[in-house]
Amino acid sequence: MEFEEVSAYCLSLEGSSEETPFGPEALVYKTKNKMFALLMFRDNTLSINLKNDPEVNIDLREKHTFIQPGYHMNKKHWNTVTIHANIDKNFLKTLILQSYVAVLAKKK
Repeated sequence: MEFEEVSAYCLSLEGSSEETPFGPEALVYKTKNKMFALLMFRDNTLSINLKNDPEVNIDLREKHTFIQPGYHMNKKHWNTVTIHANIDKNFLKTLILQSYVAVLAKKK
């Protein structure tokens, strides 16, 4: 998936918005004023930080080398997914949607 496609998918989720509080190289996607994704270029690599259940995160990291603990995030709740040419688009969209739902489900 390319940057534009990932960004468009994040913005297609109901009530989502895009901000750049960390500068133009890091796009933050929020819903109800809560971050569900952080899309960034780091070391010439496109990656996205996504939230998920801690047990699911451990499983994802064990199964996929392109999923690591969240860069500059709470490593228990966030993963960094390196977006590469061969990544399955539906798998990445599922991870983004899971993050979006996890953030919506969190009570104040």
